[in-house]
Amino acid sequence: VQLQACGGGLVQAGGSLRLACAASDRTFSSYSMGWFRQAPGKERKFVAGISEESGELSIYGDSVNGRFAISRDNAKNTMYLQMNSLSPEDTAVHYCAAVQGWRWVKVSSKYRFWGQGTLVTVSS
Repeated sequence: VQLQACGGGLVQAGGSLRLACAASDRTFSSYSMGWFRQAPGKERKFVAGISEESGELSIYGDSVNGRFAISRDNAKNTMYLQMNSLSPEDTAVHYCAAVQGWRWVKVSSKYRFWGQGTLVTVSS
């Protein structure tokens, strides 16, 4: 499956953005999905994950828990990340990715497919 992330941009601290990740085909629904991000000079980090099919399970990184919300719409082959109360520490390239198996959703090395990334910049 091919993935394309979009929705990044420049926002002031305290603002919101919604990222989207569009998948190329219906196999999208069979994958657990995740968002990761990488700030300049830092390692890629897990942001959020959602289980396959109904997406009844979700999990968040400590730094975004309570501020971000992940969702999916299988009819549109699209996953979303609603980001609220943004701070400059959220500035990073955000990547979406697909993995087989909910148990691996926090493990970046287990992901098979990656989108190209979308840059989120939060000004203070």
